[in-house]
Amino acid sequence: MAKATILKPQIIWNHLDPHPWLRRRPTIIAYARNTVTSRTIVPHRRPSLIPLRLCLPLLLRFRELPLSSPMSTDAAASASPPSSDITTIRAVIKGRVQGVFYRDWTVENAKELGLKGWVRNRRDGMVEALFSGSREKVLEMKERCRRGPPDAAVTGIDVLSPRSDDPAGVGEFERRPTV
Repeated sequence: MAKATILKPQIIWNHLDPHPWLRRRPTIIAYARNTVTSRTIVPHRRPSLIPLRLCLPLLLRFRELPLSSPMSTDAAASASPPSSDITTIRAVIKGRVQGVFYRDWTVENAKELGLKGWVRNRRDGMVEALFSGSREKVLEMKERCRRGPPDAAVTGIDVLSPRSDDPAGVGEFERRPTV
């Protein structure tokens, strides 16, 4: 007849905690003492020391994004024949897109792709943008907007036809004030 295993709690302070200011209490780990079987009992470890409410922003910040797109390289632009058809779309981006550098990120990416148009915040919490350029580059920008900058959480994009009062190709891409 085998004896039962006695577990004694041991307090171990986590000096390597990635967020020590969030956790001031010790982590309690039980270890096996006086085992009579030949198997070693290993205590279960906590899966994470980071609170769940802090995991989502970290995952969004470090998600895998391509460093460059084939559409954004100069070699790809010179290899493809120049497209004479100009496409213009108006996109309304939904989600957590304000206060996360979304407009400036959009301006940088649109200038990199050589697009014309504008981007602005809306009072309802969305971002609205007008993209004008070759069809391939406009579609590439739409896909980039779906991913967004690292701190953004895009939940959807509505692609609309441009209004008649939208000036499409008037200079380079610009950031406009909130409407």
